[in-house]
Amino acid sequence: MPLTVAAVRAAKPQEKTYRLADEKGMYLEITAAGGRYWRFKYRFAGKEKLLALGVFPDVSLAGAREARDDARRLLAKGADPSEAKKAAKRAASVASVNSFEAIAIEWFDRQKPKWTAGYADKIERRMRGDIFPAIGGRPISQITAQELLAALRKIEARGVYETAHRARQDCGHVFRYAIATGRAERDVAADVLGALHPVVTTHHASITDPEKIGALMRAIEGYDGSFITKSALLLAPLVFVRPGELRKAEWTEIDLDGAEWRIPGAKMKMRTPHIVPLSKQAVAILRKLKPLTGDDGYVFPGVRGRKRPMSENTINAALRRLGYATDEMTGHGFRSMASTLLNEQGYNRDWIERQLAHGDRDTVRAAYNYAEFLPERRKMMQAWATYLDGLLLM
Repeated sequence: MPLTVAAVRAAKPQEKTYRLADEKGMYLEITAAGGRYWRFKYRFAGKEKLLALGVFPDVSLAGAREARDDARRLLAKGADPSEAKKAAKRAASVASVNSFEAIAIEWFDRQKPKWTAGYADKIERRMRGDIFPAIGGRPISQITAQELLAALRKIEARGVYETAHRARQDCGHVFRYAIATGRAERDVAADVLGALHPVVTTHHASITDPEKIGALMRAIEGYDGSFITKSALLLAPLVFVRPGELRKAEWTEIDLDGAEWRIPGAKMKMRTPHIVPLSKQAVAILRKLKPLTGDDGYVFPGVRGRKRPMSENTINAALRRLGYATDEMTGHGFRSMASTLLNEQGYNRDWIERQLAHGDRDTVRAAYNYAEFLPERRKMMQAWATYLDGLLLM
């Protein structure tokens, strides 16, 4: 007689494990500890076998019967339900290992040592916030361009088009890593590029007209705020490093006698060391500052203590105080200023690019060539400082 729902619910544990039969080989097994397990007994290739169908109440009577009927259909086709279940588990395990999320994390962990902490954090937030919820659990080899595009369009819906493009680029790296390691055959991120909203490129505001540069240098000379901030403003156009590299400068990295600043790779965007030749003018600025901020620690400490560097907003705030709007000049704009003028003055582009520490497509080459063109760059940096002095006196 088939079981009823009431009979299943009323089943209580006894001193020993016992069974309540349903039909077509299925029964409910009740253990002495109170567990209630659905089982299906069948014969395959002349041998009696047992298939677990789930645990009550997680699996209802109707659910257990449905699983039993699925097993019977497999038997009718000449397949062993137990082996089919094992194969499904193996496939699920493989799919989990080869999911987009699993491979993305593997790729991320391999690349992370090459990146700055901030850059790695941005990639991880994009992946965990926007990509993993959409396609993270999918086997990477089965993800379609349409699935990825749907995830990217959710980012676009927030109006952050550049973030969508960066997320697509991140996904492309993951797909190509999967291809290289034999777990995918194509990079579907490449297929969606033309379907994304275009990004309007904006550049950091910068002054490149010599006459206006002279006015800026005179304004900086007249800055009446913090001496530390003024020193940073004076040094910025002479070294034209990224604002984060400037504010995080430490005295242990600077050799005033050798007129050289060596920035560790860990502080650089491309994770390779960088050498900044210091002009006589730059050395003079640093010598005046050193008695104030010490022999070690940050060259430009923050106002809240010497254990932290100057705030990332300090330089821009000082420029605003000098009367320069955000669309006129920024801390990052000193790099564009130097790049534009040095190129116009005919300096070798390779010298300029190396001094700007722009990324080398060949990361191995970049790691070994951070000192490339150093004698030429020393002369260029001194000539640049002398040129700025001339503009200051215009």
